[in-house]
This record gives sequence, structure tokens and C-alpha cells, in this order.
Amino acid sequence: METEASSVVIRKNIKNKMGDNVENMIRRVSVSPEMSIKESLRKIDESGIGNLFVCGHDGELLGSLTDGDVRRRILETGDLMEPIERCYNRNPVYLNEGRYDIQKVRSLMLEKTIEALPVVDETKKIVKILFWKEVFQGEKVFREKIDVPVVIMAGGKGKRLDPFTRILPKPLIPIGEKPMIEVIVDNFVRQGAEKFFVTLNFKGDMIKLYFDSIEKNYKLGYIREDEFLGTAGSLKLLPADIGERFIVSNCDVIVKAEYKDLIKFHDKNKNLLTVAGAIHYHKIPYGVIRFGKDGKIQSIQEKPELDLTVNSGVYVVSKEAVELIPEGKRFDMTDLIQALLSAEKNVGVYPVMQSNYIDVGQWEEYKNHINELGI
Repeated sequence: METEASSVVIRKNIKNKMGDNVENMIRRVSVSPEMSIKESLRKIDESGIGNLFVCGHDGELLGSLTDGDVRRRILETGDLMEPIERCYNRNPVYLNEGRYDIQKVRSLMLEKTIEALPVVDETKKIVKILFWKEVFQGEKVFREKIDVPVVIMAGGKGKRLDPFTRILPKPLIPIGEKPMIEVIVDNFVRQGAEKFFVTLNFKGDMIKLYFDSIEKNYKLGYIREDEFLGTAGSLKLLPADIGERFIVSNCDVIVKAEYKDLIKFHDKNKNLLTVAGAIHYHKIPYGVIRFGKDGKIQSIQEKPELDLTVNSGVYVVSKEAVELIPEGKRFDMTDLIQALLSAEKNVGVYPVMQSNYIDVGQWEEYKNHINELGI
């Protein structure tokens, strides 16, 4: 039976960021098995909960679809246009209306790490959805903790945020009550990271002074560049005992991924470097013409949409890859990737959803994403 506590949770779900009522919200996260993977990616981004519910034509709950389900299928086939029927989970977790209490909801969400739990009626139609944030009044809990070091590349001049960076180094630009770099570190700490290295150069003493002045529940070391070594060059300065692989992150991006899964993907595919690639959609607001000889039009496509996977600035790097970085020279991550490819080493991409990638390294993006960061 539903208790008074669970009724409070349900009432909180009546109005939420996805819609103005329960029916509208359910409609937004319910999809047909015929939907394409490409469209499901957009819907997952819009849902804000990381998953969708697959329903039949009569509204019966058939299964669930997470960003992980989609990622695995994309990596297997590379086809964004095939239907989700081939990759959704046909054994969804759900509750029966009137047959649960708040403790059961909490137990299921903790056991399965579910952010949204559907409640169905006797015909198996969804009648309400319970959300993690409303049930626990807290942040997402990740399935497994990461146990590898994290390197934050914080030595650059931050020219994209000029003129602010003439005074403050980019990592110390505020996002709410914390500087950018601490928000990034906190994102990793929530997943279990305990050991960090920060590369320093431009106004590096200010960054060190800040971290020395705050309480920390993690270990933090510093790597100092004498010259600007690019986005990969300072990795050559890491201590020899750093471990067999580690995470590298730019100091102006936040990628909300399951990092334990990213590391497993890196290991399984025997990669020396894995890029977290954010899937972006760009709609061209014009008709695009293709033409050939003598200017004869071959085709015209009205307002096409491009699907691009962009480098998020977050990587898993194996220690062996660092051997290809030259000593004391400017060397960017793109250079390292090309060197690995030229040496016929494994380099992979781990797709993440567009909504899970936040770039605050330039003013327009900084302003656009403040709300997404809860500021």
C-alpha cells in the first residue's frame, strides 16, 4: 500500500522540470520501440533522467532504455538510424500501483541504481514515475567507485575567457560559490576518486594557494611546467608510480559519466588512450544544396541535422602512451592521439550524451551552462 510518505513523493512529481503534469511527464519519457537510436538520444537528453520507457501501441510498458544501452549499440554497429527495438532492456524494473511503500522504492533505487522508477496499473500502463531526487533529496549515486588517479590540466592561459583571466587563472573562475576547478574535482570525488594531480603554469601559485586554504578529503599533488607544454606535454612530468592508467581532464569541462564504466571500456578494448566523446546535434537552418559539374543541382535537403561526436577534453590514458610524449616540448592531446594512431596503437572513443557534457571554457558557454550546474 502507498504510505503517506510515498504520497508526498508522488505529489512532488506532479510538477517537475519536464512538464506541468503527470500525464505530460509520462508522455515525454515514453517511446515506441520503432523510434530510431538517433531520436532516442535526443529524448534521453531532454528527459534529464538518463533513461526512457519503451511502450507498446496500447501503452503497455515493454522495457526501458538507458544511455548505456544506446552506447553499447552504437559502439557495436555505429548505426544511429536503426530502431531501439534492437537494444532496449526487455526486463524493466517497475512497481505495481497501490502495492508499494516508500521503503520499497528506496531499496529498489539503491539496489538497481535507478533514477526513475515507473508505477504501472493492472494493464501495465505507466500511471506515475518516481524520481531519485525526490525520493532521496540528493544527488545521483554511482554504481561503482573509481580507484585511479585524476590529472587536471590547469596550466593554460585561458584566452577564451579573456579579459577575466588577465586577473584570475581560468581554473579559479567562480561557478556559484566554488571555483571551476573545485567543481570538476568534486564531480570526480563523488565517484570515489581520492588522488589528484594538478598541472600548473600560468598563475599557478594562485591555484595552489587556493587548494592549500581549503579542507579536502582527497590527496592533491602538483606538476609544475617551466614552459607551456600544451594539453598533453606535462603528462611526461607525472611521477613514475602513478599507476598503469589514469584519467585526464581539462580544467574547463564537466563530463557526467559513469567513470568506472569508462575505465572498464578502456581496459576491455586494450586501449592506450580513450576519449570521452560527446554526441552533438547541429541543425542547419537552411536548405543544403549538393551540386556537380556546371552548377547542376543533384539534391537539396531542407534543414538537415548533423550528428557529430566531439572531443570532450576528458580521457583515460595508459602509462605506456606517455612514452610517446617528447620531453620538454609543447605537445597537445591531438598530437598524442595522432602519434598513437601512427604507431598502430589502440585509441578508442566512449560516447556520452550531449546533456552530460558541459564546457565552461568560453563566455557564451559559461553563461549558458550556469543553470545546468545548479547555480
